[in-house]
Amino acid sequence: MILVTGATGFIGHALVAQLIANGERVRCLIPPGAKPVTDWQPQPEIVESSLFDEEGLFRAVSGVHVVIHLANAQWWGREADLRHVELEGTQALIAAARAARVGRIITVSHLGAAPSSAYPLLRYKGLVEEALKSSGLAYTVIRSGIVFGEDDSFINHIAMQLQVTPLFFLMPGRGEISLHPIFVDDLVQAIINSLERMDSVDEVLEIGGPEYITLEDLLHTVMRVSGIARIIIPVPPYMLRWIIGLYNRILPRSLITSQWLDILATNRTARLGNSYNYFGIQPRRLEDTLLTYMRDKRYGLRPLRYSLRRRPRMR
Repeated sequence: MILVTGATGFIGHALVAQLIANGERVRCLIPPGAKPVTDWQPQPEIVESSLFDEEGLFRAVSGVHVVIHLANAQWWGREADLRHVELEGTQALIAAARAARVGRIITVSHLGAAPSSAYPLLRYKGLVEEALKSSGLAYTVIRSGIVFGEDDSFINHIAMQLQVTPLFFLMPGRGEISLHPIFVDDLVQAIINSLERMDSVDEVLEIGGPEYITLEDLLHTVMRVSGIARIIIPVPPYMLRWIIGLYNRILPRSLITSQWLDILATNRTARLGNSYNYFGIQPRRLEDTLLTYMRDKRYGLRPLRYSLRRRPRMR
């Protein structure tokens, strides 16, 4: 039995679908009251519980041999949410997994994660990694580049920001930092392949797609594929953080968050070829993949609906 936390999220949704297609026995931990997923067929076993409900969490991990831990607050949470969900949630999961004698925990982290990082998202990702390393459980940490796909919260939000902002786009810094985006289906396959690869146990593995791309080139690629042309204006990151803080005082969520700026603060790359060397995967190119689902896509009122959406309550 495989338990997936964060199963209704961007990566988790795709992962559960693929595990079911592979014939695996899957159990999903989802928050109470979460919207049911109807496109998983057949339906996996569902446990409605938070990471902080000891009884519900123990019920979720009982009889499980691997936990794939994807619950996070990285795209919507403030620093307190990151600490609560990322770190304290993982610590609660570790305690329950040890009590239930779970074999291994697999989690997805970020390139650049470190407990000493000056950036909250990467610092808490690093602390999660350290918690797993010292847990006494077998673990696999997959540090990935930015994950993109049809429902992602990074490239889609760039496109939405382009659509709602007339004439120009505010780019943090000068756009020279290098990113290493990876398609969600390729990351999902890496996670699945890690289940059978014993050389991935007790390892921190860094992967990305088949190419590096600068932030400025990424913006031009999204504009070219989406058909939305804007003038790119470099802005100091501290000014964007101030703008985001002001925006969050007015609306529950922002299309561009502080976590965005954490990731875009410096180069985030792994060695080319790691995806194949570690997991036997030939990842897909960014622009070729975007063309399959983003060409001439229109988002309508989606940016407004997202901005008015309440933040999850993590108890």
